[in-house]
Amino acid sequence: MPAVVSKLPHVGTTIFTVMTERARECGAINLAQGFPDYDAPSRLKELVAQHVAVGHNQYAPMIGVATLRERISAKMSGTHGRVFDPEREITITLGATEAIFSAVLALVHPGEEVILFDPSYDSYAPAVLLAGGRPVRIPLAPPEFSIDWDRVRAALTPRTRLVVLNTPHNPTGTVLPPSELDVLAELLRSTDALVLGDEVYEHIIFDGAQHASVMAHPELASRGISVFSFGKTLHATGWRVGYAVAPEQITRELRRVHQFNTFSITTPVQHAIADFLQEAPEHNAGLGAYYARKRDKFLGALRGSRFTWRPSAGTYFQLLDYSAIADEDDLTFAETVLRDAGVAAIPVSPFYASPPRLRVLRFCFAKNDATLEEAAERLRRL
Repeated sequence: MPAVVSKLPHVGTTIFTVMTERARECGAINLAQGFPDYDAPSRLKELVAQHVAVGHNQYAPMIGVATLRERISAKMSGTHGRVFDPEREITITLGATEAIFSAVLALVHPGEEVILFDPSYDSYAPAVLLAGGRPVRIPLAPPEFSIDWDRVRAALTPRTRLVVLNTPHNPTGTVLPPSELDVLAELLRSTDALVLGDEVYEHIIFDGAQHASVMAHPELASRGISVFSFGKTLHATGWRVGYAVAPEQITRELRRVHQFNTFSITTPVQHAIADFLQEAPEHNAGLGAYYARKRDKFLGALRGSRFTWRPSAGTYFQLLDYSAIADEDDLTFAETVLRDAGVAAIPVSPFYASPPRLRVLRFCFAKNDATLEEAAERLRRL
């Protein structure tokens, strides 16, 4: 048999798959992988069935169903105050992950550099490597996980092609203040670098914080691309529908890759989401309060445990510090929690190229109240 040379020799199975499988093996409560244990809105499911019934079952246009792109344009105008052309600047993708992958392959050339902020989502670096680029990893400073802009300035070179921002941030639950985008804009002003905003948790922000979108920034929008996820906002992660918004020149390059990657996305689901966005405009507006209540339910139920925490500012993830319980590394302690408490969590170190000495685990609180209460009761026993 001919030798097979891996393009990603250092990449194994994702930590999400590993911990979800371990949760299944142990019969544990899965607060590891970021999906709800409740269903999508009933009206949305009805709309999917209706569109299947009327025959919306063939290929959708490569760039996405027109009505859905129009609804997204209206939504972006309402939330970000900018008008985006649904024909030339909005593309429906196979979830946000495909949007990120296609964008990186379209925009990054061999030998170019991409700045990633660690802990960074685990799909970023492999996409850069497959494009022939070089990830430049800059650690966020705990416990606030803030950006050290001096390090960014020092990292910028003529080879810098892309800076990837993730806000609200997975896995830390932090939210980038809008003023930080001004700093980035100033740093990039004399460069040709582009910006990719991973903004899938844009509506899940708490305690009066404001989402800082690349597409809302007066300078960065012209050199940026933002990606979003209906799976996160509609409690339907298995449908894998996302979208990318970017200026026409960037969108054109994204679509060159997208058309040969996935081509088109499930047709009846696109139609259903378009109808739902028109029928239920209040849905997105209520997500912050909805998930803030779940965060507070989970943290309230943890009182009396030996975990400590800073309340998540956004996303549906919460970091818990276990320093008072054990001095094990997070991979080891995640297994301890799984074995001794019957709760699956995600260690943070796999999101780093060079992990610091952190004693935290990430827990997903996009769960029914009964699930959160039972998980917290088990965690209190540690």
